[in-house]
Amino acid sequence: MLSPNNLMPARPQLILSFPDAPAYADSDFIHAESNAAARAWLARPGEWPDSRLAIWGEAGCGKTHLMRIWARRVGAAVHDGRFLRGLPEALPPGGLGIDDIDAVPEEATLFHWLNAARDAAIPVLITSHEPPARLKVRLPDLVSRLRAFTAVGIDPPEDELLRALFAHLLSDRQWRLDSDVQDRILPLLPRAPGELRAFVARLHDAQMAVGGRVTLGLVKRLLG
Repeated sequence: MLSPNNLMPARPQLILSFPDAPAYADSDFIHAESNAAARAWLARPGEWPDSRLAIWGEAGCGKTHLMRIWARRVGAAVHDGRFLRGLPEALPPGGLGIDDIDAVPEEATLFHWLNAARDAAIPVLITSHEPPARLKVRLPDLVSRLRAFTAVGIDPPEDELLRALFAHLLSDRQWRLDSDVQDRILPLLPRAPGELRAFVARLHDAQMAVGGRVTLGLVKRLLG
């Protein structure tokens, strides 16, 4: 299985439009079969057809994390689609990443940014919740641009990934739960990574309110 550590050597990175973004360290990304195809494509940037790649999948599946790993390796600029505005200025030669293109406020803005990257002859990585070709886009020229991207999906998470993610989220909050307790809690939790992260945040708030340790009873109460 290919590892993000096999990506291109690190070069200076320009990061824009990610207020209060996490570090997205290479070592924090959880490798699993569900994301193996995406990692394999990112490890071969020279093989992207027309230097264009799209990663798609459900919220919290790791798309943004992989984009940030790629951007650090190649010195690309990364933009959050929610905040993409206006016309692009000079783009770095390393590449352009646009995260969550389905959240870009104006289709014309996304079209102009993709055109600018094409004119600059730099690689482009985009992410979305669905394959770009399936997005509901009205601008015909943008439709053709998005259909030109090679798209790779991140599959629904397997049990091993959810277990590792849950343990990681607990560790981030310096919680200590015996593995048998984690085994009893995990089947009760949401299976979507984004929902699991949101639940652990709620669990953190509840634990801070009542004090004491995280217990199975507290988890059940939050789950209703």
